[in-house]
Amino acid sequence: MTIEGERIVQVGRTAPRNVEVQDLGNVALIPGLINTHTHLEFSDLKKPLGKRGVSLPDWVRLVISRRQQRTKTSQAIAKGCVELLAQGVTTAGEISTADPSAYPCVGPTPRLVVFQEAIGFSQARANSSLNAVKNRLDVAQETLRATTGSVTHSADLRYRLGVSPHAPYSVSPPLIRELVSTASQRGLPVTMHLAESPEEIELLREGKGPFQKLLEERGMWDLWAIPRGSLAMDYIRMMTLAPRALLVHGNFLDHQALAMMGRHVVSMSLVYCPRSHGFFGYPEYPLADALSLGVRVCLGTDSRASNPDLSLLSEMREVVRRHPHVSVETVLRMGTMSGAEALGVEHAVGGIRPGLLADLTTVPLPTVQGNAYDKLTAILHDTAAPTNTWLAGQLVSSTA
Repeated sequence: MTIEGERIVQVGRTAPRNVEVQDLGNVALIPGLINTHTHLEFSDLKKPLGKRGVSLPDWVRLVISRRQQRTKTSQAIAKGCVELLAQGVTTAGEISTADPSAYPCVGPTPRLVVFQEAIGFSQARANSSLNAVKNRLDVAQETLRATTGSVTHSADLRYRLGVSPHAPYSVSPPLIRELVSTASQRGLPVTMHLAESPEEIELLREGKGPFQKLLEERGMWDLWAIPRGSLAMDYIRMMTLAPRALLVHGNFLDHQALAMMGRHVVSMSLVYCPRSHGFFGYPEYPLADALSLGVRVCLGTDSRASNPDLSLLSEMREVVRRHPHVSVETVLRMGTMSGAEALGVEHAVGGIRPGLLADLTTVPLPTVQGNAYDKLTAILHDTAAPTNTWLAGQLVSSTA
């Protein structure tokens, strides 16, 4: 592979004459990994919150408590950015409630699509929540003007914007529609947690259960916010109006809902967080059904609040372990190009071909015989972490 400046210009078996050649050794050189869902504010946690098998409402209480204790969000975010690069991740979808100034503006950082999160279940809070998101978007755009002279959303920029209605149990349908409309007007992607737990499904269908109690505790319960008998499909339908939509988790999406996502594959993606799914002890993920219906599936780590680290390669290996009938090529694509397509940066990152930015990582190659398929299988059954990461052709992390 030949790199000139920031981009790949040639891929082949022989090197051009009169160029410096660097032999990387016995490693696999793969595209920089793309983590489409994380919350970097929790990157300073040493272990997940709660015990394995904790219910999602009880875990949310722990998250709320943790946020109330936090004083150094920017330091946690910076730590997360360093960890992402060390794990071979060069692009990430980040959910944020922080001011744009909390994100690193100097030194190497992954390319971030920063989704401004909104929470507002009751009708009384809808306008203030919507205005808060619009204000954060405006501030972030002004920050981009000051640092780059542009507010375009070129994939070359390290910091891009998006909108995130948090989840059905924390954002009312009218507010979700307003947020999607705002994103559409600004040409921004939208991401939302959906069908994450049985308690969420119960709240949508019956308007009661553990999430209803949690909302009452928080002074957010609104009896009329969600029509009784609501389904995940109702929320997918709202998200079809977004320029790009990422539905996160989807642990309990049924065949009909996945079929709807498959019909909107051009603009809609499903984000699977395998180890977070395992942390909560949920039943088998509907991955085979999603793939068979043509759903674009990409991967995320969620956060250190439900995961021991931010290694996307470990998520890929977890997919191989849990879903042995899914091909390793599909798993590699889930961690690279599918994520790029989901975030709208496929024209710049996610693969190795001429014209793309040279965002790359190396993984030690186990000693195996055979073709590239066998080597990829060996990597995804191994435990070795990435050793080098390049961002636009520049080495930004190395443990070699």
